[in-house]
Amino acid sequence: MTQNYQPTTNKLLAQINEDVLTLSFNRPDAMNALHPEMLSGVAQLVSQASADEGVCAVVLKGEGRAFSAGVDLKVLQDIEPAYGRIGDLFDEPAKQACSAIRKADIPVIASVHGACFTGALELALHCDFMFTTDATKFGDTHTRFGLRPTWGMSQTLAQAIGLRRARELSFTGRVVRGEEAERLGLVNNSVPTVAELDELVANRVRQISSNSRAGVAAMKDLYRMSQQGHAIEQALAKELETEYTDILDTAERLAEFR
Repeated sequence: MTQNYQPTTNKLLAQINEDVLTLSFNRPDAMNALHPEMLSGVAQLVSQASADEGVCAVVLKGEGRAFSAGVDLKVLQDIEPAYGRIGDLFDEPAKQACSAIRKADIPVIASVHGACFTGALELALHCDFMFTTDATKFGDTHTRFGLRPTWGMSQTLAQAIGLRRARELSFTGRVVRGEEAERLGLVNNSVPTVAELDELVANRVRQISSNSRAGVAAMKDLYRMSQQGHAIEQALAKELETEYTDILDTAERLAEFR
């Protein structure tokens, strides 16, 4: 019997439909800007779904006009960023969420529309698939705010689109839309409308559901092992721990956007 999925915050919605768990960021008035409670909820519920034999996949999406605009800068108002790091208030739950997605026995699918920036893109890049619409905007704006990634962007973006293209997007903060994101390899597919996006995701989930759950889990584990040559866990830890003490303009840059 499928378990009950109850988020610990109203900033995240959970819905079970047959054998699929859909998690929806629920801050539409704030473009689903990420809050630590949302990240903790994703970590908890993805881990729960992974252990639930009645669930074959998790879909991660956003309510309203966007997947997520990234970290909520208002939450950072009382935090003094240290050398480009936003700090443990976000980093700890984000680390748990990204780890839960990577280690889940079932596929986690990012269904992205509207906007997907920086922290939201970091989270989505840990998902097994990413699907989007042609109009959706993607970007890595860490450098614009005097920040450096701590959730895996330096590893996952380069793995997705190649090192040179990853450097270009991160160094420039350039925004790309869904069609270009597909050409770059940032997403699996881009379609014209949100309705088509929903149908595409539903179709992929049906295909997964028709296969052996244990077989899919084995394949995901094998793909994880294929990344061991990149020492992904060690690299992510290094990204988080390395200090860049010459990043001193973070607070000033964040203040310009608050």
